Amino acid sequence: MKQTGYRFTLFFVWLICVILTPETGIAQTQQSFSYEPVEIEEDFDINGKMDDPAWAKAKPTLLQYQRQPNDQEPAPVETRVKVLYSTDNLYIGFESIDPEPARIRANVTDRDGFFGDDYVGVILDTYSNNQQAYEFVVNPLGIQMDATRTSTSEDFSYDALWYSEASITGTGYIAVMKIPFKSFNFPDRDIQNWAIQFIRNYPRKNRYQLSWTNVMMDNPCLLCQSGQLTNIQYIDRSNTVEILPYAAATHRGALLDPNNAESGFDNEKIHTKAGGSISYSPTTNSSLEMVVNPDFSQIETDASQISVNETFALYFSEKRPFFVKGADLFSTRENLYYSRTINNPFAAAKFTRATNRFSIAFLSAYDREAPFIVPGKERSSQVQTNLNAYNNILRGKYNLGEESHIGSLITTRNYEGGHNYVGGVDWALAVAPNYYFRGQAGYSKTKELDDMALFSDPRTLGSSSNDAAFNGEKFGGTLLSAEFSRESKYYNFSFDYDSYSPTLQTQTGFINNVDRRQIGFSQGLSYYPDNDMISQGSLNVSGNWRYDFDGEFQERFMFVRFNNKLVGQNDLNINFLPVNDERFRGQMFRNIYRGTISFNSNTYDTFSFGGSFEYGRNINRSQVPTLGVGYNISADATVKPTPRFRMTLNYNYSKLSEDGGDQTYYSGDIYRLNTRYNFTKRLFARLITEYNSFSEEVQIYPLLYYKANAFTKFYIGMTSYHTDFYDNSVNRSYWGFRQTQREFFVKFQYLIRS
Repeated sequence: MKQTGYRFTLFFVWLICVILTPETGIAQTQQSFSYEPVEIEEDFDINGKMDDPAWAKAKPTLLQYQRQPNDQEPAPVETRVKVLYSTDNLYIGFESIDPEPARIRANVTDRDGFFGDDYVGVILDTYSNNQQAYEFVVNPLGIQMDATRTSTSEDFSYDALWYSEASITGTGYIAVMKIPFKSFNFPDRDIQNWAIQFIRNYPRKNRYQLSWTNVMMDNPCLLCQSGQLTNIQYIDRSNTVEILPYAAATHRGALLDPNNAESGFDNEKIHTKAGGSISYSPTTNSSLEMVVNPDFSQIETDASQISVNETFALYFSEKRPFFVKGADLFSTRENLYYSRTINNPFAAAKFTRATNRFSIAFLSAYDREAPFIVPGKERSSQVQTNLNAYNNILRGKYNLGEESHIGSLITTRNYEGGHNYVGGVDWALAVAPNYYFRGQAGYSKTKELDDMALFSDPRTLGSSSNDAAFNGEKFGGTLLSAEFSRESKYYNFSFDYDSYSPTLQTQTGFINNVDRRQIGFSQGLSYYPDNDMISQGSLNVSGNWRYDFDGEFQERFMFVRFNNKLVGQNDLNINFLPVNDERFRGQMFRNIYRGTISFNSNTYDTFSFGGSFEYGRNINRSQVPTLGVGYNISADATVKPTPRFRMTLNYNYSKLSEDGGDQTYYSGDIYRLNTRYNFTKRLFARLITEYNSFSEEVQIYPLLYYKANAFTKFYIGMTSYHTDFYDNSVNRSYWGFRQTQREFFVKFQYLIRS
């Protein structure tokens, strides 16, 4: 009966997709905004002055509009833009006028690290289909930031090879970009017409965002409101080859017995490693990339999260370059593909191709240490193994029109004694101006490992005859997620339905919570007073009702959010949970109310800070759960005494105690200090120090880093872990911290492009 109902639901979703596929919608571009760049015969080296004679050939266009905080007001300052192009490169120059040049915010940072600065940039949609765009941004010192943008999100993990220079002048600043056509995809045709938006960030009394076209906030589609870059002729990036070799060395050491401070320190031999990748682009819109003996080490460490009362696996973002590149082509509404489940691949390959209507992406990897996330209704389990696994991910997406698409994703993982196959379809439909219908449906088929020694948890998977233990069982699972929403300037709402069967497993994805059916809603009102106190704000109310697959009530809540952007680039947010009832481990807990107040200030460039305080009831999620009362505190502060030096301190504290009693269930904090000095925009030194009182551990990460560009880089550093052995040392007379693990590392990689 359940299978019949599920098939009917899938058929209904398919029918809705067919019926509601829009033929027309919000205007794709504002055709009145058009700019034809000037073609030049010879390339030239850029600087921050725009004094090359080629710039005199181009006519300037102006950024006359304000997008935020008030789209009814004109731009408060003048910005002029010029565009040139050669056979190989696109040149964009900005002249940003400022009545008070001394107030320009500009810091020497690593790329993608200057969100609070002044900056200018472009949003470039080379297929003019409003589905995906590239972002290239420069601050007044020439530091780069790049990203990919979809209709609903930005991804700053994207990196491209391009050039930028800038200089602060007596009337503002000048910024220049030189972007090789080999660094982005575009249609394979002789004459190119691309959607483009020129932008400027002007942080003063408020954070003003300026644009070339008249972008209206009542239209949620930013890409749809771009102008046109026209008549770019006979450029070519086909047959591009990129080779990225690397060499690395590591030296590790650890205590012989991690529980005994006096057990002695074992230093391993120096390990060396070499390998690399090769990428070939036969056309302007396709590429093939392969890696051999890849080094997936990451130098930006994951910040620790407080997980003492968390029963589900935590999500960490991807930082490894091979998986970051082209990641947007694999993304779907649900996390059916999570690249960090490919832990230590021996080799991997990836193919991507995109056209105006259709995109396809395929990734294959042979992993040497496959991890598992075994999901559940009230908790999930993480299992680390030394198993070899062969992973494949295939993604296809067809664009139906403005802001609309339908797609499919298939993942497979095969290993000795088992497998996991997942398939799904997803859709996003702009059914009318400001109204959207989005969703995803999927099915998984699993053959477990037969190795109880590896994982033997006997918890059952819902009311099925299967359990979580690795005992060779076979089962299938389903998911369905759908949302209908209105997105506009003043009033927004959404209604959503989610269903995850007890036997759903996505071993190359990240779905850690299953056996649930839930209905949710949200409504929001936004206001824009733009006065001397508040620039804009919103009031949101959301709720959710959750049941398991047997129909038993599990949770309901209502959440109220009150957000305000204050003058001086200050944010004040108040959240309250007035209704929250939840069943956990068979017990019903009621009136789990709590509230949060948070504040962030970016009034001054040299000092910014923020924090939040949450107080109220929460469940102590132990084997015998109880209702507790406690609070969570988080705070951060950044000091920048010079444009080259910054220190950021983060603090998190959590405590939960018996409600009406004296027992403390847990209490602890995490400190993280990130100190960075940039000698130039390519060379910096960084020291991260973190203390975690839950584990009584100090972690230290010094690093010296030279980055010629996003891909050619050299770094040398160390990771060091120190544990307080006062409570657990065999020798109780030992007091203080002792180094338990250490690793020195050095790496060099160099990009060769033809």
